[in-house]
Amino acid sequence: MDYRHRVFVAVANNLSFSKAAEELFISQPAVTRHIKELESHIGTALFLRKGNRISLTPAGEITYRYAQKAQNLYAEMEHEIGSLTHNYTGQLRIGASSTMSQYIIPPLLAEFHQRYPNIELTLMNGNSFEMEQMLNKDLIDLALVENESSRSDLRYIKFMNDEIVVIAGSNTRVGRKKKLSLPDLQNLPMVVRERGSGTLEVIEHQLKHAGISLEKLNILLHLGSTEAIKSFLPYFEGIGLVSLRSIEKEIQLNLLRILPVTNFSILRHFRIVLPKGPATGFTEKFVQFLETNKQA
Repeated sequence: MDYRHRVFVAVANNLSFSKAAEELFISQPAVTRHIKELESHIGTALFLRKGNRISLTPAGEITYRYAQKAQNLYAEMEHEIGSLTHNYTGQLRIGASSTMSQYIIPPLLAEFHQRYPNIELTLMNGNSFEMEQMLNKDLIDLALVENESSRSDLRYIKFMNDEIVVIAGSNTRVGRKKKLSLPDLQNLPMVVRERGSGTLEVIEHQLKHAGISLEKLNILLHLGSTEAIKSFLPYFEGIGLVSLRSIEKEIQLNLLRILPVTNFSILRHFRIVLPKGPATGFTEKFVQFLETNKQA
């Protein structure tokens, strides 16, 4: 694939020359030069510039669509050649929701890299909704999410089981309780993740099954990450809800305690998300690797 087209795709994905430069590890003037050369070659402008904002022209939209196809075909070619020589080279762009990117995926990525050292891996993170949006815009090759809802234009594969648990600071009055009831869950001050978070979506869905709406909870704060919730709780007379897989160290250090809730639990599946149709190239190889190495 022509390098100018790679630069163009990076600018189109980010709608920013500076962000494209950071992504490609080149200077912004170099990005501008490549885009001007491509526009000169095609014979028309590819971007509209309004102040600090840019957008694709109609010609840019067409170029973007075909450049993405070319990029995908080039990746498939690299994979097929690699399968002949067993020397795989290329790129794989992975998106993962917060819990997955922080606590689940890093050791798996390290093992995958050991196996295929010439595949360039990129990991982007955000909440589940953001990862699905990025996948739909072809900004990543696959996503790993923790939400429960599904989009009809994407394909989902169950990957790993998880449990969302109620936790509190070990040295707080709440944290010294042995267990909670459903009324406790509604009345105690609580911190949870932000809207768009897969964790919050699952919590809301499971509470509905128990006849409790999210609005009935005593939510004092929405925090943007599990790490923020864990850091907040030791100093807070209340509770939080987080993935069991995210608190192993805090439990060992006796900073946080799990508080079982009578007749209530929140189980969920982490999932792999792909575009519709069969996975190909390095995406297929990574999905096979994840399914082989998944934990219960």
